[in-house]
Amino acid sequence: MTSSRRQWLRTAMATAGATWGAQAASAAAMAPQGAMAPGRLPLAPEPLPALRPRRLQPGDTIGLVSPANATYEREPLTLAVEALQAIGFKVKLGRHVQARYGQFAGTDAQRAGDINDFFAEDEVAGILALTGGSGCNRIVDKLNYALIRRKPKFFGGFSDLTSLLNAIHRQTGLITFHSPVASSEWNEFSLQHFKAVVMDAVPDLLVNPNDKGDSLVQATDRITTVRPGVARGRLVGGNLTVLASLAGSPYFPDCRGALLFLEDVNEYIYRLDRCLSTLRLAGALDALAGVVLGQFTRCGPGDGAYGTLTLDEVFDDYFLPLNVPVFRGAMIGHIRRKFTVPVGQMADMDAQAGTVRLLSSAVS
Repeated sequence: MTSSRRQWLRTAMATAGATWGAQAASAAAMAPQGAMAPGRLPLAPEPLPALRPRRLQPGDTIGLVSPANATYEREPLTLAVEALQAIGFKVKLGRHVQARYGQFAGTDAQRAGDINDFFAEDEVAGILALTGGSGCNRIVDKLNYALIRRKPKFFGGFSDLTSLLNAIHRQTGLITFHSPVASSEWNEFSLQHFKAVVMDAVPDLLVNPNDKGDSLVQATDRITTVRPGVARGRLVGGNLTVLASLAGSPYFPDCRGALLFLEDVNEYIYRLDRCLSTLRLAGALDALAGVVLGQFTRCGPGDGAYGTLTLDEVFDDYFLPLNVPVFRGAMIGHIRRKFTVPVGQMADMDAQAGTVRLLSSAVS
């Protein structure tokens, strides 16, 4: 190809690119806000100011939704309702909480609709997921974020709910809650932390129980300091594989200056490695203030043999180069006793002590 021909191609491509950019900018300026997605707000370049939901009180009505998997038997729903009533709440079932579409609790429109409906209903003080599973990513772009921002209220759950917790906070600034789902075991530990954060409006201290039992050393619920230090930032995160699936979308959390908390269950180590690689390549690890690793339950090498990296090695590879405080073993994840972690709340972490302290109440 001659030099004149190459120059002509470069000029033509630059002209076409400039024309396309101008057309796209013009179209974006003229497009109505609603054209982006149902009720979605324009994504702010900086984190939105935190919106705190009203704290829950005995007698409040909780809207029970199933944004992910269907519940096939009647008893789990009955037990979940009775548990919430025992806490002191009234319970209102989403219209499709018992629906079924494949493995999901209804179609995408039905599951998203139940959430939107409950945010719109003044009678409902808060919204809690019945269970996790899969499918929340399918509806993350179907929530009415403009409505949620106008009528903020408690929204909680964990596992697959990671998508919705982070999307709601990212799009609206509303603090959401990585908490037990309604069908979780509401033991004393889980209930104590849920009440402290969501009902009593106190700046909770998230610290593992110190219980050796009759052993010489504590063998369960241990904290491991990966890199010592203290840090302050907004709490974001949740289930690692679900979070990684949001990378590159407008629903992924802003991780700049954040405390990233992660957990997972039933994943091979190589898959967790891949998810952390996704976060690294997306730039999510570049400017973290600190990392809190929860429980990685039944996450092993697969096939009964270590031909792969260990979890220790994977975490060291990704987190030690960041030069920020990191600890592992927090009571976050698919475990019986779990913290309630407010997504978007400012907190201090101490990697040596293995603690996270909320700086203020996450509810108003």
